[in-house]
Amino acid sequence: MAALSSTAAAIAILALATMAGVALGATAGTKKAPVIYIFGDSMSDVGNNNYLLLSIAKCNYPWYGIDYEGGYPTGRFTNGRTIGDIMAAKFGVPPPPPFLSLYMTDDEVEYLSFDNQISYFEQIKNAMIGKIGKKAAEEVVNGAIFQIGLGSNDYVNNFLRPFMADGFVYTHDQFIGLLMETISQQLTRLYHLGARNVWFTGLAPLGCIPSQRVLSDNGECLEDVNLYALQFNAAAKDLLDRLNAKLPGARMSLADCYSVVMELIEHPKKYGFTTSHTSCCDVDTSVGGLCLPTADVCDDRSQFVFWDAYHTSDAANQVIAGRLYADMVSAGDVQEGNTTVSDAPRVVRSPRPVPPSRPAVRGGGNTTSAPRAAPAARPVHGNGTTSAPRASPAARPVNGNGTTSAPPVVGSSSHAAPPPQP
Repeated sequence: MAALSSTAAAIAILALATMAGVALGATAGTKKAPVIYIFGDSMSDVGNNNYLLLSIAKCNYPWYGIDYEGGYPTGRFTNGRTIGDIMAAKFGVPPPPPFLSLYMTDDEVEYLSFDNQISYFEQIKNAMIGKIGKKAAEEVVNGAIFQIGLGSNDYVNNFLRPFMADGFVYTHDQFIGLLMETISQQLTRLYHLGARNVWFTGLAPLGCIPSQRVLSDNGECLEDVNLYALQFNAAAKDLLDRLNAKLPGARMSLADCYSVVMELIEHPKKYGFTTSHTSCCDVDTSVGGLCLPTADVCDDRSQFVFWDAYHTSDAANQVIAGRLYADMVSAGDVQEGNTTVSDAPRVVRSPRPVPPSRPAVRGGGNTTSAPRAAPAARPVHGNGTTSAPRASPAARPVNGNGTTSAPPVVGSSSHAAPPPQP
């Protein structure tokens, strides 16, 4: 692995192409609500893709947002709320606005690395220090919960794509080793900025998402890809345990996303779903797998686990967020009932927006239709043949202690900020 370490910074940009951090904090009058910082990918984006002019991953058109309050697209890659939106409501705080909406429209980058996200958080902390002092800022950050979801894009947008070199240059064991080395440096950097309570969300069963199922001969899950996800999760758990032993006061835990999503896929009726093998939006994975305005959309979105070829539906996000929240309560990081009611958006049954070309609507109980695609032969290294959306930055942090974040400095995403030495 020594030979791989010299390329870690470059690979981090490709593999950890994730969103800028979101901070959700207690507002005035909600002193008991914890401060939450969320770092994530397109599963958490609340609209920054609207402001990245070079990004080809957009969802600012129907049918995205059809079940969000108002019924219009907001830049969330789902029909309603993200997992972060629902978690915010559980903590009693409103969802944050897109980070870039408050500062700039970026015409230089397509996405931001995890190192960029941490640099933005560092700016936020410095602004907090300037407003409430170093001691108070340290107490806020030390007591906050850091929720981090990384890894899906490492595979879907990198290792599993035939035109990306990593799937051929590295074995899977080498690739995981490279990711863990990079993530270790980044989490250590975040620790030195004050992070203590970290929940690292493990990978879901990626082999069962619609964009991967269409690559199999029979439409079933790709077990080799699911095995990759399980191996990644095991390596992440081992890494977090080692960091806990090394860094005084660190409490870094692995949130088990794999089990809850697999439960939804294998036993959909148990949770009120009828369809878990394909998406509500009849996407064409040969042109990207997102839900285009001309696509057919299922009649009852609450019956489908997946919204498009990559992202879960609002209804599924409710189940996933509920499990993650319960895990935090069980671990003692959050006291149940220690939150307040917020003005977070509620899911509503919205009227259908009028797109450029009005599509037909599929029945909500349709369990036989599959995403349109022309599956190609699966390469030896397990690389997929579909294109996937590039990750985009998430939302601007909103601090519960009244602080504001400094304007971010966005540069080229071809350079990752080096982590400080312990």
